[in-house]
Amino acid sequence: MATVLASVRPGLPFQCIRLISRTSPNTFRRAISTLPNNEHIYIHEQPSKPYMLSLLPTTPPTPSLAIGTTTKIPPTPESLVENAEFMQLLHHVIAEHAPNDPEVQAQAAMYASQSGSSLGSGGGFFPHQRQKQKRRRSGSEAGLGGGGGTGGDGAGGASAQGGMGGAGRGGYIHVSDQRNPPDFGRVAWPEDIFGSLELTGTGKFVDGTGRYQQAGSYRVVTNDGILGLSPFLREKLVGRLRELDAQVRGNTS
Repeated sequence: MATVLASVRPGLPFQCIRLISRTSPNTFRRAISTLPNNEHIYIHEQPSKPYMLSLLPTTPPTPSLAIGTTTKIPPTPESLVENAEFMQLLHHVIAEHAPNDPEVQAQAAMYASQSGSSLGSGGGFFPHQRQKQKRRRSGSEAGLGGGGGTGGDGAGGASAQGGMGGAGRGGYIHVSDQRNPPDFGRVAWPEDIFGSLELTGTGKFVDGTGRYQQAGSYRVVTNDGILGLSPFLREKLVGRLRELDAQVRGNTS
C-alpha cells in the first residue's frame, strides 16, 4: 500500500488518497476482468490471440485449465472454442462430487417421495430456483426434449433409459446447468444437461456414486449464458483447478 500512496502526486486531495488506500486491488480486477453475464469467469486478454476464459484469476492463465477462447465478450455459441481438457476435468469433478451436492440430493429426495410420477420421464428438480420463461425456439418442445417426454433430447442415461421411473423402480436424474433452470417437473434442454445419475427405487445413488453418465449434448455457452454450476460443484471445480494450476506453475518455475 505504501507503494501506491508514494506514487500519488502531492497535490492530490487527502480524500482521494483515502479512497485509493481503502480500495482492494481485487476490486479493480473484478470490475474489468470478469464476464458481464458470469462473475465467476475471468477474462484474460492475449497479445495475439482471442480472449481466454478461466475460472481462475491467476495470470498468465494456464491454457490447459481454461474454459476456452472467444473472439467476443460476452461469448456466444459461435465465438467460443471449448477446451477439451477442461471439459474432461469438468465431468470428472461432477462424477466425483455431484452425489454430495445438496441440490442433486434434493432431486434424489424428490424422486423417492414422489416415485418420479410428478416429474415426468427424465424430469429434474432444483430447489430455490425461480421459474423462468421458456426460451423462444423455432423447434417444437417435444422434438428438443424440453417437455416431460424423452424425444430427441440426446441426454443419455435418464432419458434413454426410462427417465425418473416410478412406483418404487430405479431411474435417473439429470445434473444440469443452472443458467436456465427448467420449470418444476420439466426436463432441462439437452445443451444444459451435464449428465445423469442412477438411483434406486428409494432414491439412493446406485453404488453410492450414481454411476455418472456424461451427456453428449452439453454446451458451455448457449443463448442463456455460460457455465452455470451450482455453488457446491463450482467450489469443487475451482479447488481442483487451483491444485492443478499450482502444480503446473511449480514445474515451470
